[in-house]
Amino acid sequence: MNAGQIWRWPLTAVLTANAISATGRTLSMIGIPWFVLQTTGSAGRAGVVAFCATLPVVLAALIGGPVIDRIGRRRVSIASDLLCALSVGAIPLLHRADALPFWSLCALVALHGLAHTPGDTARYVLVPDLAEHAGTTLTRAASLFDAVERGARMLGAALAGLVIALLGAEAALLLDALTFLLSALLIGAGLRGVRGAGPVKNLPRVSPRGYVSELREGYAYLARTRLLAAVVAMVMVMNGIDQGWNAVLLPVHAEQNLGGAAELGLVAAVFGAGGLLGALLYGAVGHRFTRRAVLTVAVLLCGAPRFAVAGLTDSVTALAVVLGTAGVAGGMINPILTTVTYERVPAELRSRVAGAMTAGCELTMPLGGLTAGLLVENAGLSPALLLLGGLYLLATLSPLLRPAWRDLDTAGPANDVRRPESSTPSNDDRIG
Repeated sequence: MNAGQIWRWPLTAVLTANAISATGRTLSMIGIPWFVLQTTGSAGRAGVVAFCATLPVVLAALIGGPVIDRIGRRRVSIASDLLCALSVGAIPLLHRADALPFWSLCALVALHGLAHTPGDTARYVLVPDLAEHAGTTLTRAASLFDAVERGARMLGAALAGLVIALLGAEAALLLDALTFLLSALLIGAGLRGVRGAGPVKNLPRVSPRGYVSELREGYAYLARTRLLAAVVAMVMVMNGIDQGWNAVLLPVHAEQNLGGAAELGLVAAVFGAGGLLGALLYGAVGHRFTRRAVLTVAVLLCGAPRFAVAGLTDSVTALAVVLGTAGVAGGMINPILTTVTYERVPAELRSRVAGAMTAGCELTMPLGGLTAGLLVENAGLSPALLLLGGLYLLATLSPLLRPAWRDLDTAGPANDVRRPESSTPSNDDRIG
């Protein structure tokens, strides 16, 4: 391994680990709803499981930032992967032993949701340090981080459809558990001795008051940063409806109208392939266009059209075409929002603000799956798709209507951050 490879190894290890765990998450994203539909036959129960899986995600994000700083991003990521492997692997094993009542399934998916969020946050906030370590730009590293994850989701979706069709949903969940174990091994090997991966030094001793103060600091920074607050508000609605799509609407549509698990895996893989292409395109040529223009077009294309097509037709081909287009658009969103977040948040607040943003963005996800399940059972699949698609469209009009989005193309936070009334310099004053 030459000197250049040595410097790039930590970034490569994190990208690879993230790709492996993202593949596994897609396996469970498709496998768990399909498992519930096969074992219970109820869209409502699929919605309940989705609620149980995502509520802990929000709770972990609400309180996790200071914990990540103290334990260290490497240790948090490893522990997160190991707990995810345990929780998702237990589902098929207990089912085979006829020891998986519905409440225990809900408990296991809740543990999985609680565990994976700190690991995702830990890897996410490491990207600026890893980019500097590898000698690459932050924009390129952020685009690569998102592209690799989207490519992994494409692979995971295709693999999930194939494995479920041939071996059943239980096999997909066991394979998911294996991916988390591999991710933990890579993080353990790749981040040893990397600056920023260990515990933050010189932090005050943990106390309830100090912990709450640290949490408040992250949320206060987010609240007074107009652009980041607008991002959270829009993405919160998008994520909630997307959770209903992934956990209930698309699996039910595939089961009732598209043909089964193989078709579900196909259209999900097309969406993932589009996302990979979109992220790579933005990394290559996105700098030639204004961020706001790209983001506005992308959010309008990535959401509402797929709900309309699924609600109005039963064509696999039509849905695949629309999902491919939506994927390309969606692949351009995260590199923009990720880069802007890194630019506007100082390093010492990164874990806390990232936790606050994750909590805000995922706040509606527990209700998204539950609402979609109830709508399908009480109003039918097509009305549920059209109603939620209409709400998605309203949310994605935000970049056109809210003035805060004008700051998306500014070089720094000068026009973006609301200064606190106190004359004491704030953390935003330290951003270059």
